Amino acid sequence: MLIAFNKPFNVLCQFTDRSDPPRRTLAEFGLPPDVYAAGRLDYDSEGLLLLTDDGTLANRLTDPRHKQPKTYWVQVEGVPTDGQLEALRHGVVLNDGPTRPARIERLEPAPALWPRDPPVRYRKSVPDTWLAVTITEGRNRQVRRMTAAAGVPTLRLVRVAMGDVRLDRLAPGQWREV
Repeated sequence: MLIAFNKPFNVLCQFTDRSDPPRRTLAEFGLPPDVYAAGRLDYDSEGLLLLTDDGTLANRLTDPRHKQPKTYWVQVEGVPTDGQLEALRHGVVLNDGPTRPARIERLEPAPALWPRDPPVRYRKSVPDTWLAVTITEGRNRQVRRMTAAAGVPTLRLVRVAMGDVRLDRLAPGQWREV
């Protein structure tokens, strides 16, 4: 079984949480029994999370050797220069080594997304830009670290695709079987 789930902002990619106070988890969304997340999506990120009851499928979707593309819509602070975008396309050096090249496109107009709760901070004096970022690896907080290294920090990050599976019109907290 493969489930596409639109993970809301500030929800853990697991079914339990031992922190105090406990954070929101996948347990509140009525997902089928015996599925688990194939990969991770940060607590403060949103969008497509795949869940499965098949370990072999989970490995194929998440193991970096399979180079499954993951696409994110990323709201960054400021307006990236052509040089900053080229740096992201060719790979930037992070503290754990250089990243693989990424596909980077400006999203104009900005994507029509659901409102985030709480909303992204808004500053009149600092514009923001939306980018489509496709990577084929999945290091911890990789896209956020890449944009920061290029000088355009991430404000909001929404995963919209993993391999051939797209988020499509799933609202936050909704899921469908693929």
